[in-house]
Amino acid sequence: MVWGAMSSAVGPLCFLRSKVNAAVYQEVLEHFMLPAADQLYGDADFIFQQDLAPAHSAKATSTWFKDHGIPVLNWPANSPDLNPIENLWGVMKRKMRYDRPNNAEELKATIRVTWALITPEQCHRTPCHAALLH
Repeated sequence: MVWGAMSSAVGPLCFLRSKVNAAVYQEVLEHFMLPAADQLYGDADFIFQQDLAPAHSAKATSTWFKDHGIPVLNWPANSPDLNPIENLWGVMKRKMRYDRPNNAEELKATIRVTWALITPEQCHRTPCHAALLH
């Protein structure tokens, strides 16, 4: 599984080896989302957007956001078509359509290269464009 962040540009990617539960998700937030938000916004305020996956909506995850002073956008149930990162994953899939990695490491490398090719302009064109809203 791959976790990625976007706003006015793409942020880091995180490749996960295990099933994502609240504890794993909070580790991703700590080690990938916080540095990305700091790089993108510095001390400016932002609102984090996520869907209602069980790890995202867990009580422990809500507490993590409160403890870190990060507001989270209220999200309607069953609405993946509104999530801008889903549109960006679609862009990724189209760009990778003809790639044929032979193993997991080649797939990860292909994903990294393709992700790095996403421009800020593509992020701006993505409907509802921000998983980290400024």
